[in-house]
This record gives sequence, structure tokens and C-alpha cells, in this order.
Amino acid sequence: MQACGLTKRFGDLTAVDHVDLVVPKACVYGFLGPNGSGKSTTIRMLCGLLTPSAGEIEVLGLKVPAQAEEVRRRIGYMTQKFSLFADLSVRENLEFLAAVQGVPKARTAARVGELIEQYQFGDRQKQLAGTMSGGQKQRLALAGAVIHQPELLFLDEPTSAVDPESRRDFWEKLFELADAGTTLLVSTHYMDEAERCHRLLILDRGARVADGTPDELTGQLDGRTVEVRAARPRQAHAVLVDVPEILSVAQIGNSLRVLAERDGEIAGRVRDALADAGLEADVEAVSPNLEDVFVAATRGNDAVDARPERAA
Repeated sequence: MQACGLTKRFGDLTAVDHVDLVVPKACVYGFLGPNGSGKSTTIRMLCGLLTPSAGEIEVLGLKVPAQAEEVRRRIGYMTQKFSLFADLSVRENLEFLAAVQGVPKARTAARVGELIEQYQFGDRQKQLAGTMSGGQKQRLALAGAVIHQPELLFLDEPTSAVDPESRRDFWEKLFELADAGTTLLVSTHYMDEAERCHRLLILDRGARVADGTPDELTGQLDGRTVEVRAARPRQAHAVLVDVPEILSVAQIGNSLRVLAERDGEIAGRVRDALADAGLEADVEAVSPNLEDVFVAATRGNDAVDARPERAA
């Protein structure tokens, strides 16, 4: 799947601004960005649910929106609201979704049985969906999204309403799908989920500001992050936020994580600034993480850019 110059305007608002992307086949491709960054709008255009204002989209070798109907038969789509019928049972939900997605009647019973076993609903297939927990609804929604065995699956913040354990189990299911050859595009605002993705695209105010594997993205921040352990972390924080070359200072427990605008002798500059303020501290270089990437990319810094290599 790929897009070039993808743009969406709503009146004077540009929700998505000339975004290019290439999603490799059988890849878990993450969309990361603040609320309102354009993640959902981009996904809806890629699915053929919204018409772009400009740009080109190719999904599974088909042009969108011109061939959107054919595309929709070959993709799955799951949102955070879990499109389930509360007054239908687990089995009835899956049977209904099979009919909607055009699964042949002769195949439906076997396919529903496969999913009930795979997603661990054997003892709950008669339970009404509306009486299930958030994690159970999430698993059922995923089962419904893949009932027609789509080649490409879009998931728009699918874990925002469930507990951490359910999120972890959900991601195991996603990797099983990817291992079986399904391409997945997942939007999230959780850093731990972003770290799981094979590749990431970060959006900010509708624009692409970073694109690459987690290792590529964090690697481009080498030399820009330090940890400060001070007896008075709040005072140290107040000093460091005023240092011009420092992009961010975040307190984590009793230590501070400092991100510089560029690589160089950041540890020395931090020590000097604290010493000038009469504060003693241990300052140590640390490896950058995806939160550092996110901050650097969304605060007007030079974009971190590692371009994808092949299309689905």
C-alpha cells in the first residue's frame, strides 16, 4: 500500500497535509501522533471511506477512491468503538458479519467455528456481546474484522478502551495475523504499542514528521539524551528548561530525562547549567527511546526520516 501527496481539507482546515507513505507487505505499520494529528482521517482515506482533496492512493494494487468498492472487499477495518451488536450473541455477531462481508454460506459455519476457537470464545459463544468485558468485546471485534480473511487490516486506536493485559493479548493476535501474511496498519497513542510495530509513521498537525523502524528513529537521536539524578529534581528541572539548546525536560520518578535539540556535548552543558545554579547532580548519557523521538518530531525539530523500502 502506498500514498503520495495525500491531503484532506475541511473548509479552511487542512487535516492531512501532503503525506507520503509506503506500507510493506505483512508488516505491522504504526500511526503515532497527538490527538487531532490526522491519524483517523488518513486511515479513512486509505480505506476509501473519505475522498482525498489531493494526492494518490494505491491499496493492494487498486486505485482509491476510483476502485474503493473492490478495495473494501479485500480489507478489514476496526475502530475503538467496537462495531458489535449488543443484543446478539458472540456467534450471532460473527454470523451477521460473515453475511455482510460476503462470506459464502457454505463456508460461514466453519469460519465462525475457527474464529470462536482461535479467539477463545468456546464457552461464551451464546453470551450477548453487550454483557462482555472491554477486552472480550475487543477480541470479538477483531474476530469480526478478519472474518472474511482480509489481506490488509486497518485498526484505528483499537486498544484505547481496554486494560493493559487485554492490550498485550490483543497485540499477540495482531502478530499472529502478520505472521500469516496480513498487512496491518494500526493507529495508537501508546508508546509501548509503537515500540512493537515493525515500522512507524508519526503525524503532527496533519504532516508526516517521522517515518521508519523504531530502531532507525531512535538511532537518529543518538547523543541527544541524558539522565539527571539530583537531590532537588524540581529545582534542576526549572534550571534546565531555560537552557536554549534543550528541547525537553521530563521528570521520571526522582530523575530527569533531558532531550537536546542536536547531538553534541549535552551532558557537559547540563552539568555546567546545574553547577552555575549551585545544584549537584549526576548526569549520564542514556539511549534515546520512542518518546524522545515523538517529542523531537512534534516540537518543530528537523524531521527524523527513514524512508520505507517496498510496498504491499
